[in-house]
Amino acid sequence: AGTVLDPETARACILSGAKFIVSPTLNTATIEICRRYSVTIIPGALSPTEILAAWSAGADCVKVFPASALGGAAYIRAVKAPLPQVELLPMGGVSLETAGDYMKAGSLALGVGNDLVAISELRDACGATIAVRARQYRAKIEEARKSLKQNV
Repeated sequence: AGTVLDPETARACILSGAKFIVSPTLNTATIEICRRYSVTIIPGALSPTEILAAWSAGADCVKVFPASALGGAAYIRAVKAPLPQVELLPMGGVSLETAGDYMKAGSLALGVGNDLVAISELRDACGATIAVRARQYRAKIEEARKSLKQNV
């Protein structure tokens, strides 16, 4: 379930079958409820202080949102330097053109919205355009991960 802002909503989503909770903001009580139910929680944060607070509170991964607003992949790299243990998922402005850079900067995964799923494309042959775009993202991510392994 996405855009979950509080523990009450998280609990309702979990009881309805949600397997993971994503939030645009940090609410430690929401992290606590997800931990209680053993459900993956990915809260949003932007500053290094918020990112570390989310991680320390038990987040499985921290959604850096909006990532592009603070410099994109360069920001992820800068945050990962002092916080290499924190798993980051950039979202907000991630595109096919920047996907590889985000992965090389140390991102665990990517959150992609409009660049992957445009409302106008939902009607296009049962999502064929979206499937093609998803394969393109996967190829970019695999290429970036391969390049990281070669550099180790």
